[in-house]
Amino acid sequence: MKKVMVFGTFDILHKGHKNFFKQAGKYGDYLIVVVARDKTVKEVKGKLPRHNEKIRKSNLVKVKLADKIILGNLKDKYLKIREESPDVICLGYDQKNFTDGLSKLKIKVVKLKSYKPTVYKSSLIKNYKIKN
Repeated sequence: MKKVMVFGTFDILHKGHKNFFKQAGKYGDYLIVVVARDKTVKEVKGKLPRHNEKIRKSNLVKVKLADKIILGNLKDKYLKIREESPDVICLGYDQKNFTDGLSKLKIKVVKLKSYKPTVYKSSLIKNYKIKN
C-alpha cells in the first residue's frame, strides 16, 4: 500500500479542495489528510478559521474523499508525518508553511497544480460570502 499525505485548513470545502484530493490520490492508494489545528491556523493566517477543527474534520469525513483524516499536532508539526510514514507528501500550489523541514524526512514531496485559483481559493470564497 502506497500512502499519500496532504495538509490544510479545509475551512470551506470547495471544488479546488476536491481537485487537490483527486490529484494527490494519483500518487498512491491510501490518502491521509492532516487538518490544521485552530491554534496553528491562527498562528499562520493571523485569524481563526470560520469553522473549528472538529467541524472541519467532520466535514471532510462526510465527503469521503480520504481514507484517514487526522488533526495535526500542536507541538510538533512533523509528528503526524513520522507516525503515519507516508510514501509521498503532496502540497498545494500555494503551501509554504512548515515545508522547509520536509526535505529532512527523506520522503518524496510533490507540489500539485492549482485548480482555478482565482475562483476556488478559500480566502476568496470567504470574502465573497461575507460581502453577499
